[in-house]
Amino acid sequence: MRFMMMHKNDPNTEAGQSPPMELVHEMGAFIGEHAKAGRFVDGAGLAGSKTRTRLVFRNGQCTSKRGPYRGEHELPAATLLLKVRTYEEALGWAERFGKILGDGELELGKVNEPWDIGLMPPPENPPLQMLLIEKADRATESGGRSREQKTAISRLKTEMTKAGVLVRALSLEPSKKAKRLVFRNNDLTVLDGPFAESKELLGGFAVLELPGMDDAIELARRYAEILGGTLEIDVRLVDQSESS
Repeated sequence: MRFMMMHKNDPNTEAGQSPPMELVHEMGAFIGEHAKAGRFVDGAGLAGSKTRTRLVFRNGQCTSKRGPYRGEHELPAATLLLKVRTYEEALGWAERFGKILGDGELELGKVNEPWDIGLMPPPENPPLQMLLIEKADRATESGGRSREQKTAISRLKTEMTKAGVLVRALSLEPSKKAKRLVFRNNDLTVLDGPFAESKELLGGFAVLELPGMDDAIELARRYAEILGGTLEIDVRLVDQSESS
């Protein structure tokens, strides 16, 4: 089974502070251990909301808001990792994606690169990696998009792949299959889905292949400890029939 562990944005990240190098190395060791064992599939950290854009689609119109902003409706249904030349290019793809959904919400946020967290000097003219987050709604929480929407999204993803833009797409199972892990000084409280909403902005995620939910919760304990021991982590099942 494939799980996405998503931690919420924190005040230090939101303030633009780089993570402590000790945390960076501990998370690198965590990822390296599970990558070597064949469990680690994907992962990314996001910069603060000042690097993000919220897009709302209503009645065929798109309105966008650049950060910084607070969390509102932040329960994800899917993520698409994009590699583009400019922020404007990413926004163009996001708007095309959102128009397929009809009424809905997206968020576009910059992915932290090694040079953003002090691991190496920035290369000359690097590509820009952006995470496009599709927000959950009644359709995704009840089983998925319409056949027409799925077909249109599949065509757009194919176009994005051919253009060298789409790195990876992950769709999530409804939140009724999820767990919300609330850590306070490394003490854990587990809440069962479904979740009507999540008010906290997504701070980052890791996707791992694991035998079951109990294994994901146990692994999340170490993940949370690395991140300070006081935070929320949503554990979501990845829909492998929809992801690529």
